[in-house]
Amino acid sequence: MNATADELAGVVDLFGGLTRAELERALSEAAFRADGGDVDSDALETGIDRARESFALVAYDPLEQPTPDGTESDEPLLVAGPTAFPTVPEGAEDVPHILDIEPRRPDREALGETVREEFVAAADAAVDDGDDDRIETLLDVSYDVETWAPVDLADERARLEAALE
Repeated sequence: MNATADELAGVVDLFGGLTRAELERALSEAAFRADGGDVDSDALETGIDRARESFALVAYDPLEQPTPDGTESDEPLLVAGPTAFPTVPEGAEDVPHILDIEPRRPDREALGETVREEFVAAADAAVDDGDDDRIETLLDVSYDVETWAPVDLADERARLEAALE
């Protein structure tokens, strides 16, 4: 199974957030249920990285996150991000009933701050690299982020626009 960014977001959205390992397990279950297939770990890692770069997935690091066995985990959760149109892939509808993972509800303010920090870092890199295509993409993403989370990116947007001049 090679899931799109929106499908990855759809799977994590079923739970409110998943670690990378949990996401791989969920996708493996979905692939098996859909067509008896499996998940290519390397392709999944590439897909997650691309989804994070496009802000379809966001890594959120809650302070305390219970795992199915009741212990605490410090591994970040992947959550559906501001540019995602979460789509549940074929075979994934029943995954929440199969996996023993309690639904998670990330703190929207903390999640928004995390996304703002990631956006600023991406904007810094795009401006430093003189990457006009990435700058234009980030300008569009800035509006999605502001709609999605309680953050203001007006200063970053002005800096990106100035870099294009």
